[in-house]
Amino acid sequence: MNILMLCNKSPFPPSEGGPMAMNSIVTGLLEAGHNVRILAFNSNKYHIEKDSIPLEYRRQTRIDFVDIDLSIKPVEAFKNLFSDESYHVKRFLSKDFTNKLEKILKKDRFDIVQLETIYMAPYIETIRQHSKAKIVLRAHNVEHKIWERIAKKTFFFAKRWYLRHLIRTLRTFEMSILDKVDGIAAITTTDASFFRRVTATPVIDIPFGVDIEKFDPVFEVGNVPTFYHIGSMNWMPNEEGIKWFLNNAWDHVLERVPEAKLYLAGRNMPKWLQKTRKRNVVVVGEVPDAHEFVNQHNVAVVPLLSGSGMRIKIIESMALGKTVITTLVGAEGIQYSEFENIIIAENVPKLVENISRLYNHPEEAEAIGLNARRLVEELYDNKKIINRLELFYKEITSKREITILN
Repeated sequence: MNILMLCNKSPFPPSEGGPMAMNSIVTGLLEAGHNVRILAFNSNKYHIEKDSIPLEYRRQTRIDFVDIDLSIKPVEAFKNLFSDESYHVKRFLSKDFTNKLEKILKKDRFDIVQLETIYMAPYIETIRQHSKAKIVLRAHNVEHKIWERIAKKTFFFAKRWYLRHLIRTLRTFEMSILDKVDGIAAITTTDASFFRRVTATPVIDIPFGVDIEKFDPVFEVGNVPTFYHIGSMNWMPNEEGIKWFLNNAWDHVLERVPEAKLYLAGRNMPKWLQKTRKRNVVVVGEVPDAHEFVNQHNVAVVPLLSGSGMRIKIIESMALGKTVITTLVGAEGIQYSEFENIIIAENVPKLVENISRLYNHPEEAEAIGLNARRLVEELYDNKKIINRLELFYKEITSKREITILN
């Protein structure tokens, strides 16, 4: 099949959640023998130099970029209060992107055009005008649900009021496009169930998958386990969760196990975190090799309070044989068995209790990490996931052929 992927940011390098999810699909489809082309935004928030991408990747995907400024503009944001347009989505409107997309669609024939996130949905009309390809929405999250969870934890009245406006317009837009695409590939079973309730468009859950062969796990846990968190801090739920954990739980952990250490890695560490004086907290920042960082430590702490979709860093930690302590929100979309291959801690007492227990009984962390790896091998092997996506593509493209024959 010939597949065009429209991306809100570059899939390469796969250094944070969104690009990782996109790149796993790109590499999986290429390995399965399909032709994949990429057109992506290159923004001030996530800017990639095209020459930094490996030549073979560029050759295979013919990846191309359109520059865009995604910074929040106060005047436009204020004017949006008097509009029914989604400000989240409006920022992705680009005449240059439309022009480049038109040229690609006129030159090449595609079987599938895949929209990576709803922020690429404004280009549905352009696709319909210039291509007979089936359009698949790759839903990384139910976007408005992320903001609903954030708003519930926002107590400043003016900010909460503004968030409610953003949520209303984003929800309206998100719901409006579901019937305009030919298929929806949700990243979790939870999100897929939501979409099936609100649209007749075919839906499948296609989780984040890993190339098992590229994950060399370290199961051994020493006498003194270390704890870590890795994730991009420009994704609001990550920053929110770590701030909550440090302010409410970490001191209580140290009361139980004074020598415990927490290592924090990821892009875009906020200034408040870089300056933190929390005892036994090491702010590492961006690391050159995420796998190496994870394998230097033993237990992942992922205290997410908001968000939607699948936490890719959790799957990667599990693939590397690590125990993950997270919330129900963090584990959403993962088909886990509690205390067998993951630990769920919904509040401060449970977080403190489980961190303390694993610190004192490292053999438990080792056993859970081993089971976590087995779970990933069974359910999140990218080859198996790509096979399901191929069948979904064939299902929705065959409908077109049947219609033409009739």
